[in-house]
Amino acid sequence: MSVLMVSGTGTEIGKTVVTSAIAAAAVAAGRSVAVLKPAQTGVGPQEPGDAAEAVRLAGPSVTAVELARYPEPLAPDTAARRSGLATLSPAQIAEAAQRLSQDHDLVLVEGAGGLLVRFDEAGHTLADAARLLGAPTLLVAQAGLGTLSSTTLAAEALRARDLIGSGVVVGSWPRIPDLAARCNLADLTKSSGLPLLGALPEGSGALTPDRFRASAPTWLAPPLSGTWSADSFLATWAPPPYLPAAPDPAGV
Repeated sequence: MSVLMVSGTGTEIGKTVVTSAIAAAAVAAGRSVAVLKPAQTGVGPQEPGDAAEAVRLAGPSVTAVELARYPEPLAPDTAARRSGLATLSPAQIAEAAQRLSQDHDLVLVEGAGGLLVRFDEAGHTLADAARLLGAPTLLVAQAGLGTLSSTTLAAEALRARDLIGSGVVVGSWPRIPDLAARCNLADLTKSSGLPLLGALPEGSGALTPDRFRASAPTWLAPPLSGTWSADSFLATWAPPPYLPAAPDPAGV
């Protein structure tokens, strides 16, 4: 796997921190890494974007590339139209990722929001770039209520387009998870049909870069260059299955 698409099942669910953690774990495993952010929205000209945040957290050896930047925090197509700037095509995204893959062991392409957010007037999305690249897509999901539906819908959208879903990572696992989060953890794989490949602790992005880099492999499963075990995590956090009481033999 030289190119991995990273998409959220929504916005503000930890996609950039997960991308940074994958980059940090890969660097720790001795791999060269590039982070490609095709469209950065809602960030001013001199402000650091998501790709720069990945470098800050994962380390200076990570190559950061941003293709387009739009000032308003909107979908890329809408933000481009309102700003009068050019949109991005799937071909441009694929070409940039392929170019980076020639010099890096792993290229992480971080999308904007969810999988089917529009990048241009024709309605192209990150999924179209994934098809051109033949690259798998990792879904970053929230922990709480609603995640089973949103994650399953994203997984079905991948399958409907004959794209590969590599797995699911929980972007922010609560320090004290409620019952919904714990039950969702057990049901995500069954609902989405994708393996659970990690869970980042709440507040991971606020760690110092040194602590973040040291901890990142413990949050991610081996396919993402980590040591995290889904079975162990489920054994710790998932509630025991509900078992109905045995019928009263006396019929009372």
